[in-house]
Amino acid sequence: MSGASGAILGIRLLQVLAHSDIETHLVISPAAKMTIASETDWSPKAVERLATVVHPNTDIGASIASGSFPTIGMVICPCSVKTLAAVAYGFTDDLIARAADVNLKEGRPVLAVFRETPLHVGHLRALTQFAENGGVVFPPVPAFYARPQTLDDLVDQLVGRMLERIGIENGLVRRWQGLRLPRQENPDE
Repeated sequence: MSGASGAILGIRLLQVLAHSDIETHLVISPAAKMTIASETDWSPKAVERLATVVHPNTDIGASIASGSFPTIGMVICPCSVKTLAAVAYGFTDDLIARAADVNLKEGRPVLAVFRETPLHVGHLRALTQFAENGGVVFPPVPAFYARPQTLDDLVDQLVGRMLERIGIENGLVRRWQGLRLPRQENPDE
């Protein structure tokens, strides 16, 4: 989790995975700790308890900093501009950027739940570089066809889509069923 707005997305992702047999490794940046406290009723320590393993962001020697550590991928959720740029340009001076870089070099999916708007050309260039490196830009754009009634509905739909994108099936996603347009009268009949 990095310091962008949208901490609840990362928290809900961890909640869902905590009820699975998937081992999770969590890294929370210092800015993310502030965002968690500012945006939610959660404490960073409570969020950490949702993960199987927690690593300090300063521990670039952690297990997840090596390509020999097997993963099914990585989700940076939420992902700040700073973190995305670090990963895009290989500036791996913290564990989040290093672990993402390692997953990319190993050909594993890395989703950046990029929470910034509006965008200037520097953001767009970093996003393009990240995608060219093999990363998946995953802005948390709501799917209104799912007809969310609450913020929880919206968050669950987004988290479900994130999980599916890295190959984890779940029951959170409401599927698109196609348009059901009213039948048009044919004036020639």
